Amino acid sequence: MKKINKQEMKKIFLDGIVYKNPIIVQLLGMCSALAVSTSVINGLGMGASVTAVLVFSNVIISLLRNVIPNQIRIASYIVVIAGLVTVVDMVLKAYIPSLSASLGLFIPLIVVNCIILARAESFASKNPVLASAADGLAMGIGYTAAMVVVSAIREIIGNGTILGFDIFGGNYSPALLIILPPGGFLVLGGVIALFQYVRSKTEKKEGEK
Repeated sequence: MKKINKQEMKKIFLDGIVYKNPIIVQLLGMCSALAVSTSVINGLGMGASVTAVLVFSNVIISLLRNVIPNQIRIASYIVVIAGLVTVVDMVLKAYIPSLSASLGLFIPLIVVNCIILARAESFASKNPVLASAADGLAMGIGYTAAMVVVSAIREIIGNGTILGFDIFGGNYSPALLIILPPGGFLVLGGVIALFQYVRSKTEKKEGEK
């Protein structure tokens, strides 16, 4: 088995979390990012679910990459992903039914999440198991981090709470627009714009050095 060094591992994690963040940079998985990011709990739950599917699907596809015929590779990837999503959905329903009810249809829809199929095709099918697992974990962390940031902003402004706890007191008048679909677009757009601004400033400073 090909080993990956620390530099390669560092690059995988920096790509997944920062430079190729699936939501903020690649703009993948936008449906769930907009639909369920009304509270931090939802963001964490969706992030953890997607991360689990990413890691295990990458590992399985990497293990099978040399035996899956090229002509049916996409169909094979979808079968693997669908099986893992079913397991995640059943686990949530069994152990965290309230979260499962809150996320609703968006857990089964992980099957068609562009992030997972993209990583299977572009990375796991071409790399060894350890690197593929690291890529899945890094992309999952990046996805979860973006979800939590967007969810926290929407919950604080739209409900005046964080993790369900009131932080502004009874006199606060929540901006309900933020927890509605238009608010999701506004907050996500603002987060993406801020990220790109900070990134461009950082790259400019590094270039000047």
